[in-house]
Amino acid sequence: MSFRPGAGLSWRQATTETEGREMPMHEGPESTDRPGAPPSPDPRLRTLDPLVGRWTITGDAGGETTYEWMEGGFFLLQRGRLTREGTTHTFLEVIGFERGFGATGTPADITSRGYTTTGDTLDYTYEADGGTVTIWGGAKGSPAAFRGTWNEDRTELRGAWEWPGGGYATRMTRVEG
Repeated sequence: MSFRPGAGLSWRQATTETEGREMPMHEGPESTDRPGAPPSPDPRLRTLDPLVGRWTITGDAGGETTYEWMEGGFFLLQRGRLTREGTTHTFLEVIGFERGFGATGTPADITSRGYTTTGDTLDYTYEADGGTVTIWGGAKGSPAAFRGTWNEDRTELRGAWEWPGGGYATRMTRVEG
């Protein structure tokens, strides 16, 4: 079966075209949604907007990946295939703010859980600003982390995964989106 990622939903499509109704966006980290109104995504998620689209991955690992907003705009989905040291991994990652049953408010960090075809379940913490992306393996501050820098028009993200005793460099180049 061939892997063919889609173009994905932009933030605007994901947050305003949900089942034909406009979804409000709240103003800060804590929800200001009216009681009874549908909740709205935390605007800090928008720091991940530059990732939306289809990408090729080159360097010490190769493959392709796609990021798209899940309907509603609360979660960014990443699907991809990556080959490193002769082993290919296909994966799905769900990125956003973790909010369990009955929880209120929004956690401080954007986190994710990744699932692989080899049965791995991997947790990450994301931080992004105008020019960089940091992804920690596990909690923020972990010694295992990806640190990448965008080019000026955000069509390329260069960086490296590093951990005690190892690591590898990659470059993601936008194909579409």
